[in-house]
Amino acid sequence: MLLTQHETDRGLLVAVCDTDVVGDTFENEQATLTVDAEFYADDARTADEDAVIEALSRATIANIVGTRAVTIAIEHGIIDEASVLDFDGTRHAQLLRL
Repeated sequence: MLLTQHETDRGLLVAVCDTDVVGDTFENEQATLTVDAEFYADDARTADEDAVIEALSRATIANIVGTRAVTIAIEHGIIDEASVLDFDGTRHAQLLRL
């Protein structure tokens, strides 16, 4: 997975995606999702499950794309499966902690 972390004036922004979805565009009946390489891959590092969970646990805002990345977030209680969107067979979730 690719992991990017940015400190912002509103807290820690974390972006995680499966490596095989970068640059792809997915659709469903309501929206189109492009996994923009600039957002998800620039300044990213390859990360294992432990690093992803640690970062997501500290995140104020997170964008998570890809079946593996989203499944890990669900399994660790970071994302509720009911809030996950499906786009052409890949999964997408967002996190916002207030």
